[in-house]
Parts: sequence; C-alpha cells; structure tokens
Amino acid sequence: MSQIAENLKSVLAEIPHNVQLVAVSKFHPAEHLMQAYQAGARVFGESRVQELCEKKPLLPEDIEWHFIGHLQPNKVKYIAPFISLIHAVDTPKLLKEIDKQGRRVGRRIPCLLQLHVAQEETKFGFSIDELLEFMESGVWREYDGAQIVGIMCMASNTDDENQIDAEFEKAAETFCQIKNEYFQQDDEFCIRSWGMSDDFPIALRHGSTHVRIGTRIFGPREY
Repeated sequence: MSQIAENLKSVLAEIPHNVQLVAVSKFHPAEHLMQAYQAGARVFGESRVQELCEKKPLLPEDIEWHFIGHLQPNKVKYIAPFISLIHAVDTPKLLKEIDKQGRRVGRRIPCLLQLHVAQEETKFGFSIDELLEFMESGVWREYDGAQIVGIMCMASNTDDENQIDAEFEKAAETFCQIKNEYFQQDDEFCIRSWGMSDDFPIALRHGSTHVRIGTRIFGPREY
C-alpha cells in the first residue's frame, strides 16, 4: 500500500460515514491523485482552473471535481461544463457569472456561499451581515444556472482552538439561520463545508458535512 493510500485510510477512520471527504489535491501531480483514487477517494478539490483542466483528462471519469479556491469570474466558463461543486462563492458578482455560464452549458451548478469568519483579512468571503443582506435581496432566486446548496468557511490559521471553535460555531449558526429563513423546504441546501487538515475534528463538532483535507493525505505540496 502506498503512503498516500495509508494516509487516506487513516483520515477516513477519523471521519463519520455521513461526512464527505474532499481530498485537496491542488499542487500535487496526477499520479498522486491516482494513488488516492485507487485507495477509494472519489472527490478531489482543486483551486486553480488551469491545473484542474490539465489534470481532469488524465484521471478517471467518475471523479467528482470540487473547486475550493478563490475563483475569478472570467475563469468560470472553463469549469462550468463539469464542475460538481464550487465551494467558495465569495461575491454576488461571481454567483451571477456562474449562473450565466451554467445556463450557457445547460446546467444548474451547485454552489456554496463563502462566509468570512476568520480573523485574517486575507480570507475571502461575505461577512455575516453581508451574507444576510444578500440573501434578503432575493436576486439569487432568479438564477437558473447556479444553485445555492450550502455554506463554506475557513477558520483562522491559529493554534487557539477556542477561537477556531467560536468561528465554526458562528458558521453553524449562520447556516441554520439561512436554512430556516430561505431553504426550509429545500433539502438540497444541506452542505456545511468547513474543516481542513489541522482543524477538521473541531469542524465536525460544529456540524460540518464536507471536510477539505490535503496535507494529511498527500503530504507537503509540490510547487
């Protein structure tokens, strides 16, 4: 068994069966992804459009590709035909472009709205107030090419577990508020994507349904 396969097995043992593991494969070569695939991984997360489009033809067709990084609106068209989930919709402008490109290719592309709960200014996303204001605007109801199916966030990059805990709690509370006010009858609004290699056990305590784990599976990134 390869090291990647052993790592994957170890990570899966720590995650409940009802939680989706997104194997964060950005910056790793296709042969490493194939090792993870052969060990059972089927959902991979990429954060660069060009890299994703280069890897996709080299790997099995039943892989579910998730885009997990900051996505520029002018790049949406390249992934619109096949992307399974866009995790980090951080502006109304981006969601509008995803709708446009989804309609162009005859798809309704599943999207997560990125919530900014971390302390770092470098993180993207809506503040809680901005997100609630956007939901109240209702413009998203007109989109046939983009479907909001949940919320994504990243906690602060810190060793302070209390801070991480509080940030994931805010995300969980915001998810519940939006679910109750706008998606109470919509079973597809159900995804809570938070938790990465260093903090996913805390994220799981706060209802995460999708954890994005790279280093624990693939080791350090290859740049």
